[in-house]
Amino acid sequence: MAGLIAIVGRPNVGKSALFNRIVGRRIAIVHDQPGVTRDRISAEGDWSGHPFTLVDTGGIGLVRSEKATDVITAAALEQVDLALDAADVIVFVVNAQEGIVPLDDEVAKKLRGTRKPVLVAVNKSDNYAATNDAGEFSALGFNDIFPVSAIHGGGINSLMEATLEHLPKLKRSEAKQAAAEGSGEGEVGVDGEPAPRRPRGPMRLAIVGRPNVGKSSIINALTGSARVIVSPIPGTTRDAIDVPFEVDTEGVRERFVLVDTAGVRKSRRVDDSVEFYSVNRTKEAIARSDIAVLVIDAVNGITEQDKKIADVIVEARRSCIVVVNKWDLVAEDVRKAREEEMVSREEKVRDRDDRKKRLTTLSDFGQWVQERLFFLDYSPVIFTSAKDGFQLDRLLEAVRYVAAQLGQKIPTAILNRKLNDAIERRQPVSHMGHRLKFYYATQVQQAPPTFLLFVNRDELFSPAYMKYLQGELRAAFGYEGCPIILALKARPKTIESVRRVKKHPFAPAEERDARDIRDRASVRRGSINKGRPLGRKPSKAGKTQKASAEHPPRGLGRAYPYPPRKGVNDALPAGENLGAKSSVRSTTRPNTRPTTRLGVRPNSKPIGKQGARSGATGARSGGRSSGRPMSFASQPPSADRDRPTPVAAPSGGAGKRPLTRAPKKNSARKGGISGRKAANARRFR
Repeated sequence: MAGLIAIVGRPNVGKSALFNRIVGRRIAIVHDQPGVTRDRISAEGDWSGHPFTLVDTGGIGLVRSEKATDVITAAALEQVDLALDAADVIVFVVNAQEGIVPLDDEVAKKLRGTRKPVLVAVNKSDNYAATNDAGEFSALGFNDIFPVSAIHGGGINSLMEATLEHLPKLKRSEAKQAAAEGSGEGEVGVDGEPAPRRPRGPMRLAIVGRPNVGKSSIINALTGSARVIVSPIPGTTRDAIDVPFEVDTEGVRERFVLVDTAGVRKSRRVDDSVEFYSVNRTKEAIARSDIAVLVIDAVNGITEQDKKIADVIVEARRSCIVVVNKWDLVAEDVRKAREEEMVSREEKVRDRDDRKKRLTTLSDFGQWVQERLFFLDYSPVIFTSAKDGFQLDRLLEAVRYVAAQLGQKIPTAILNRKLNDAIERRQPVSHMGHRLKFYYATQVQQAPPTFLLFVNRDELFSPAYMKYLQGELRAAFGYEGCPIILALKARPKTIESVRRVKKHPFAPAEERDARDIRDRASVRRGSINKGRPLGRKPSKAGKTQKASAEHPPRGLGRAYPYPPRKGVNDALPAGENLGAKSSVRSTTRPNTRPTTRLGVRPNSKPIGKQGARSGATGARSGGRSSGRPMSFASQPPSADRDRPTPVAAPSGGAGKRPLTRAPKKNSARKGGISGRKAANARRFR
């Protein structure tokens, strides 16, 4: 077993701050008000590979002859005595800013009577002068004096190295066991990442509820000792106190950690900073627990604040057990009501009011509690009495049962079969006009049980249908007391359509990027094309829109240039290659004649009302060409570039048309045939 280190001293010297600094977590409440810490706060720590248990205690503010008039103060002093009896090393904390005071002498006398190693920690030594003045505390009668600063962390290493020398040596097997308790089995999260690891040590049970409902009394009744302070004053407990607890069940030793928390009042009634920190510690205890035990007062019943605390448990996604405490105060009334009910049934009284159901058994009361806490209707309800120990054994049985439900792993095949049956019985309904489709489901986490569902669209999954599936899973696999989480993963919507024309693989990367930018810009401007699929007629807006230098004719689409056919580059001058430099973009195989930007030939007339039709007609006729390269002889000479007219001889035998043949005029309309049909006719002529 690891050694135990107790931190003691008079009130308001920085014991809780030193406790948090050594442990490395904010566990104890640190405040300027004296007497904030009341109970013994323990935590498992590790320093340079040496595990230990650190205990924080309340301040010793009374001399030996003085008696405590307050119940809480007297209980806090008893807790200090218990910590001193169990400690292996004692750290005596004093204040360097105030020096030695009479209460320090009283505490020193008490510590010398324990005959245990005592190390003096001179706290608040934040400057050089305070560090040099730490030697005056040798008058207390202890040799080991260490100036430290709990806020800044100065001198902590020297203090801990000297403290670990007085602790008992831990065996190698016990060290391995302590290290194994800090690790956990990795699980796969919803997004494919490893889920937060849960320690394989004892199960943590957070006892939560309103003030003065009997949380501390339940812990003392389970442990069989006065581990935490119990008083009729509401708000006695302030910190979240971890209480280790072991129980033997059929020869198997089970370990638990009971977390006693402060009572949670309504937010508008919290007017003290200490109570504010206490409520935050309670919420943190719920978040780091495995099972939350919600304690309800049987006399007052279920109140609004009880429902708010239950909502915190639901939001934290923690398993829950509802405990109705103080049943001994209402047991006599329930017994009388049951006797009256039995007499009325025997006498068959008909004049009684049957409109209101009478609760006479524990099952009736349990059903009533689940109806009031409808969002926790999956949690078991236990009626107990911490005063006389009524049904405390059933509470432990419920804890074991819920823990077993948390540990089960559902096979994927069985899970999909049950979900398929549930979906067939009740199909999902959507108000968006689309159908929700389920593809696959698997369990990705055990505590809490989380299932990942692959669907087509996650926005179609309604909360009502999620509750239905959760109920079906609970009916099939149990999960009593455990929340069921359904995570959705929609099918990605970035799948490339097979009808969209693919980019040419031989085009340079810069050219492809530039074309993509122009395409997106044209879509934002609302141009005629707008990425229209091939072979689809333009919209009415496209027909009425005028063509201009910024808006090309309707014949130009989103296709990229294909490499020219064999023999085309042979008819060009040296150094020219239309397959690499052509910038024509059409809905079909592009025209190989040189063009300028947006498909307008050089020295052409500006496109107006008449030019729009002719330009569109020419684009249609040119877009559906015969597939042969066209000659430059039929084009008007360019002002900035004068090309020689190449003359190509027929590549085949007699009867084939030369490659330099110019297109016919008025090819758009020939015998009532459209220009596109005329172009197709010329191609296969």
